[in-house]
Amino acid sequence: MVETLPYHEANRTGSQVDMQALLRQLQVHMPFRDLHDRYLDLVLREGINPEISFDYSALERFTDEDYRRIGDRLLAAGRTITFHAPFMDLRPGALDPDIRRISRYRIQSILALVPYFRPMSIVCHPSFDHRYYVSTEELWLKNSIETWGALAAVAEEADTIIALENVYEREPRVMQRLLSACDSPRLRFCFDAGHYQAFSSASLEDWIESLAPYLHQLHLHDNQGTADEHLPVGCGAFPFSRLFALLRARGLRPIVTLEAHDEESLWQSLDNLSAMALF
Repeated sequence: MVETLPYHEANRTGSQVDMQALLRQLQVHMPFRDLHDRYLDLVLREGINPEISFDYSALERFTDEDYRRIGDRLLAAGRTITFHAPFMDLRPGALDPDIRRISRYRIQSILALVPYFRPMSIVCHPSFDHRYYVSTEELWLKNSIETWGALAAVAEEADTIIALENVYEREPRVMQRLLSACDSPRLRFCFDAGHYQAFSSASLEDWIESLAPYLHQLHLHDNQGTADEHLPVGCGAFPFSRLFALLRARGLRPIVTLEAHDEESLWQSLDNLSAMALF
């Protein structure tokens, strides 16, 4: 995961009105520490809807009062909010029950913050990797169903949705099996375009067709197909026009999040999206 930094007036290359209209339709990924320490006023002034990410250091550093204060200002300004839960080192489907317990604890810590921000969704990583879970996919799936089923029940009480994001999954089968088995409207799918481009061996059509009933969110960033580079949208090889055509054909309107690497990349992504006329 990379950090998104808000922009400066001088970085704008498109119409301010067009960029503002486009921004209203998007979430922009931003770590909570950056929102707290540097960028809250800019986010409020420029109408940025944040996807707030949390890691262990944020959870250890900040207090409930910090979260309440930031959440109150965002909600008072009419910002829409999504979350991205911690994922580094976490294995929600781990074979070791103690690893599962710690992973679940970290994600529950984020669910506890929902009342302060009222996020539309919380993006999480199920963390399946065929290179890691060699010959243990079925046990991983069993453990994952238990973990995410329990967390989906907590999400229902909190009135939000957990969206599971693809990372190293080569094809949609494992994600489809997990979501189908859990069978909860509070457990959905987040399609990450950059991760698909870098790691998937299945077609884009397969992913969308297989997971359309669960699709709730998109993460947009780009790469050349060999590494998770987090390039601006339109600066790599991902077929964004094809993706949006597939979504329109199925009447799908997921939440869309930009995962830009830095300030310049955010505005390049917005310029490119505007030129593609995808919204």
